[in-house]
Amino acid sequence: MIIKNNITLKPFNTFGIDVKATEFASINSIQELRDVLNTNPTDLLILGGGSNILLTKDVEALVLQINLKGISVISRSENSVQIEVAAGENWHELVCWCLNENFGGLENLSLIPGNVGTAPIQNIGAYGVELKDSFVSCEALNIKTKELRTFTKEECQFGYRNSIFKQELKGQYIITSVVFELSNQEHSLKTNYGAIETELQNYGIKTPTIQDISKAVISIRNSKLPDPKTIGNSGSFFKNPVVTYSKFEILQTLFPQIQHYKISTDVVKIPAGWLIDTAGFKGKTFGNFGVHAKQALVLVNYGGASGMDILNLSIQIQKAVKFIFDIDLETEVNIL
Repeated sequence: MIIKNNITLKPFNTFGIDVKATEFASINSIQELRDVLNTNPTDLLILGGGSNILLTKDVEALVLQINLKGISVISRSENSVQIEVAAGENWHELVCWCLNENFGGLENLSLIPGNVGTAPIQNIGAYGVELKDSFVSCEALNIKTKELRTFTKEECQFGYRNSIFKQELKGQYIITSVVFELSNQEHSLKTNYGAIETELQNYGIKTPTIQDISKAVISIRNSKLPDPKTIGNSGSFFKNPVVTYSKFEILQTLFPQIQHYKISTDVVKIPAGWLIDTAGFKGKTFGNFGVHAKQALVLVNYGGASGMDILNLSIQIQKAVKFIFDIDLETEVNIL
């Protein structure tokens, strides 16, 4: 392990923001992680795939890129399997590995950017499935004590794009591996969210497999979302807001075409993309940054934009949505 000085972070964040880190190290083992933490760095920034972060200034800290690798089957039963996955594994590559092994449960989460270690922090989700649905536990290193601890699903306190690692334990632990429980025979398929069923029909598929669902999700995402390797972005920039049913009824009176998903008799989820689109931002460009033309949830860096450019645009969007709908949009992306 080598600690490098004054390193650009442009290759390490999917927005492609060109800021520098005072110090940078790539971590390939738990021992390396302990060794670097034993130097007692004053400030730390933990990076996985850099897909859920907006860097607005140079990082005056030690940046650790968690590059731990490995996938292993740790137990099997008649219709399920548990796998342990190291934090540095790419998320979509994990999904592909599971599909090749005919392990079901993660197919709806295909093509989500980022690494496995950061996925529980955000409780990533898409097309009716969240990470917590297959999550068993994770192992994490305490930054102060350097001791490993196993967190159960209950201890992680998962919520919508939320977990204990974003709340009371924020900045205290580094996730090193995650255990998932997946099906290996009778898969429970989720096709009734978004455009999955329509996409399957377009393929002429009546009895889909988990591989078919993944293919459909990938097709949908590719049709809406820009590839970070081509256009800088972090996927969904905002969370979908949840409002009370009484507030939704008022909004529906004012905006009869409002899109929504009923969560319970008391609350309704409203797609943030619809709100941003209706507010007039979809496809808008501001020089070398803007809002993606096919998905209003995605803010993009066309090349050379600063983190502050993107941040100021997000604030402008939040103000407009608040003014029009009286809804507070929360960012899904971590802003530094």
